[in-house]
Amino acid sequence: MRAQISFSTLMLLPALAITSSCAPSNIPATPIASKAAPSDAAMRGRAFAQAHCASCHAIADGTSPHADAPAFADVINQPDLSEKTLNPWLRNSHNFPQIMNFEIQADHIDDLAAHMLTLKDPKHKPRI
Repeated sequence: MRAQISFSTLMLLPALAITSSCAPSNIPATPIASKAAPSDAAMRGRAFAQAHCASCHAIADGTSPHADAPAFADVINQPDLSEKTLNPWLRNSHNFPQIMNFEIQADHIDDLAAHMLTLKDPKHKPRI
């Protein structure tokens, strides 16, 4: 007895053969749409932001509680702000004591930067 194969199955066979022959066997398959879990530093940075920044800033996207304080997503998605420039910027971001009586301690800068970098999105349109 002869098995019947549908037309759609026949059309998929070349694609499956190419995919399986080109994919390195030592790399696990990962869905394209999946987003990596935040690092420990990013989670510490988010906790720091919730405790110290959220009273003025939206610590992700959205509208900040203080009208003059930009949302973190708006900050990190500025065209000239990158992983390389973020830490120095954060060190100097609150150097206006008459406006923001707050200093980010050096040991929290890397964590806060890690959180902010999780908000990087090329489709985001900053409001600032």
